[in-house]
Amino acid sequence: MALQIGIVGLPNVGKSTLFNALTRAGAAVAAYPFTTIEPNRGIAVVPDPRLEVLAGMVGPERVTPATVEFVDIAGLVRGAHRGEGLGNQFLGYIRNVDAIALVCRCFPDPDVAHVEGAVDPLRDLEVLDLELILADLEVVERRLDKVRSAAKARPRDYAAELETLEDLRSRLQAGERAVAWASRGAAEAALAREMCLLTAKKRVYVANVGEEDLPDGGPLAQEIARVAEKEDAPCVVLCARLEADLSEWPPDEAAAYRADVGLERSGLEALAQAGYTVLDLITFFTITGGREVRAWPIQRGIKAPQAAGKVHSQMERGFIRAEVVSFEQLVKAGNWHTAREQGILRIEGHDYEIQDGDVCLFRFSP
Repeated sequence: MALQIGIVGLPNVGKSTLFNALTRAGAAVAAYPFTTIEPNRGIAVVPDPRLEVLAGMVGPERVTPATVEFVDIAGLVRGAHRGEGLGNQFLGYIRNVDAIALVCRCFPDPDVAHVEGAVDPLRDLEVLDLELILADLEVVERRLDKVRSAAKARPRDYAAELETLEDLRSRLQAGERAVAWASRGAAEAALAREMCLLTAKKRVYVANVGEEDLPDGGPLAQEIARVAEKEDAPCVVLCARLEADLSEWPPDEAAAYRADVGLERSGLEALAQAGYTVLDLITFFTITGGREVRAWPIQRGIKAPQAAGKVHSQMERGFIRAEVVSFEQLVKAGNWHTAREQGILRIEGHDYEIQDGDVCLFRFSP
């Protein structure tokens, strides 16, 4: 399953432009609020030069990269939790995403009105946080109603959950996000996942700047970067309009232009890497004969049988062993057969933790 990132922001901050740049999906873009009236979904390939190297070695029929699914919803405005604008009704579409990208407008443009009047990314973040908190509060209130009803018949069974939920409600009412509460223990984390709390999700901050402010982003982007740094969250500085334009160019010409303005990589690469970082993901690779070379994103720390299960559930159930070689060692050896002859191909069992860049062959009993 692809990594899912929900794109959230106020209207006219460049969300749909960014979505188009990332996925080339052609979502409607215009200089007025609520252009996005239906959630846009698009799949973007995660660039990984290691996959290209492996494909060059093997010459497979098919190369399958890791992917990210982006979900773009209507812009949130003040009062969205009360039904203002269109954003609140679409929050349900991003409750199951892995992470949320908060897009903040850090560019002036007299032709694109700001829904709040003036460009102020910190104020915009406050609006977004408030609306997400209030949306989560509604979810918690509904859950409390159900638990209270169930507790009438079996009070002891639900006492702990009631206490936990009431604590969460108090925190949300005080304007706190659920992320700190969810990190307190296993029970809280499980409830946060079950209720799909938006403010408990990992987040990436995106500072959408004008091209003239690349690569550093200028003073407004630095304000967002400081917020992200305090939360130990990634911050991506990009120009959505430029990325949308360059997505239509030949890759070599786009790369050359990015280099001219001081960018080391595309916005997609930066955002995908931020998503991997915030979710603590790594990539392993499989080579299926001469047919397919594939990249697989997994959580860091996953053991070999669970990684095999990403390829096919039957592999996890019947797991016997994994034959593993690092990407660097395989490239140095030149091919799988030589790696085996040189003794750098390792045999790993059930307790082996997959490492980033591992190339794996899973042995299993059907």
